Amino acid sequence: MQTPDPYQSPAPEEEDWLAPQPRPARSFEDLSGLGVRLTWVAGLLLAISAFTDWYVGSGPAPTTTVTGWTTGALGKLVFFIGLAVLALVVLRESGIELPATVPESLVVIALGALSTVFVLIRLISVPDEFFGWRGRGIGIFISLLASLVVIVAGLLRAGEEL
Repeated sequence: MQTPDPYQSPAPEEEDWLAPQPRPARSFEDLSGLGVRLTWVAGLLLAISAFTDWYVGSGPAPTTTVTGWTTGALGKLVFFIGLAVLALVVLRESGIELPATVPESLVVIALGALSTVFVLIRLISVPDEFFGWRGRGIGIFISLLASLVVIVAGLLRAGEEL
């Protein structure tokens, strides 16, 4: 009859660094489509935000709001810039691309910058016809945020193109 081998101790702790380390759940390669997704979400948000309240006023009557569409040409331009950003995404997904001399990311950045300037003008300068509406509504800040996200999406797309 043989005796069993004695209990063997586990491997020393020094060799633990050789074991494979757990990988993160999401790597940088998985983020490759983030620029395109962020572009269409920000473009949609920018187009919709032209119909939200940009100015709010109250007095003896109930609280009233003025949408971005009714503030004049700049509010309408913000809407059409949002549609242009959406059109760029739809054209790219359907296989139609811009010429190689005009990078799509540069067009997205330019549209976002133009939209940001228009929204900042309306944020700082209230039109005279809406002088009684002193407060700014949440919609103008949503438009400003969406314009900035369009710029960020264009920068992400520029990084993807490199």
